[in-house]
Amino acid sequence: MWEPSQRYPDPNVVIMDPSFAKYRIMQSSVERLHTGCRWSEGPAWFGDGRYLLWSDIPNNRILKWEEETGAVSTFRRGNNSNGNTRDRQGRLVTCEHDSRRVTRTEYDGTITVLADSYNGKQLNSPNDVVVASDGAIWFTDPPFGILGYYEGHVAPSELTPAIYRIDPDGAIAMVADDCPGPNGLAFSPDEKLLYVVASRGEPTRKLFAYDVVNGKTLKNSRIFIDAAGGTPDGFRVDVDGNLWCGWGMGDPELDGVRIFNSGGTPIGHIKLPERCANLCFGGRYRNRLFMAASHSLYSLYVNTQGAPGG
Repeated sequence: MWEPSQRYPDPNVVIMDPSFAKYRIMQSSVERLHTGCRWSEGPAWFGDGRYLLWSDIPNNRILKWEEETGAVSTFRRGNNSNGNTRDRQGRLVTCEHDSRRVTRTEYDGTITVLADSYNGKQLNSPNDVVVASDGAIWFTDPPFGILGYYEGHVAPSELTPAIYRIDPDGAIAMVADDCPGPNGLAFSPDEKLLYVVASRGEPTRKLFAYDVVNGKTLKNSRIFIDAAGGTPDGFRVDVDGNLWCGWGMGDPELDGVRIFNSGGTPIGHIKLPERCANLCFGGRYRNRLFMAASHSLYSLYVNTQGAPGG
């Protein structure tokens, strides 16, 4: 049974490099906000409503946690939603496994389909999503949701797993198909780099970096981080360019969040009792890290802020 640490500083917030010390708040500890999920994913913060949405993929629902009361309720059911974010107008953008599409939830609650095919072929199972400052939506499309009936349904893959961009005018472009098993993605704060998790990298998972050209195309693909024994999944970037990566599986000591600086050096780790799949920054000042981890949702206040767009 997990119990929060009563000690400050929280021993679950580990400094791996002295540069990480400034990001740890002495009087802040890891909190479990909710448990009872089958596979938590895709958290997205809504500051105007003071709530967080996140996906429980196998239970086929998006959950809502309210900051003021701590209450958890079902926001929506259906389509085995995975990654979520907000566009630059504050609307929810969601990757859906079962319907194999990317959608936007309008202010009145209606659903707009942003992408469900490319060149006449159906997408695989959109996984994670970010929005650039120009309003373009970037998402990954691996086949994980069509490999079984736990997070979607079995179906043939019609497209090579790839990374896509949806322009504000609705045009869809495939921007890279050289990342094996493209999964979590995020921009550097200046949007000159796009980082993408290669969840089918061999022999271990990798995190790729691409140069972003004119906000439209990608070039110079390279391995930015070799995860070795870790398993990066979803991640976000802070205003200093550090990568806060969902981490774990295999060795329980690796479960949680691994933090890398902009040079790819590991500088810190947040220990959780279960693998963290994805995370986001939220709270009034974007300094509260929300971590969707297997069965549960956790949070930790940190001394930095999330970069916009995630």
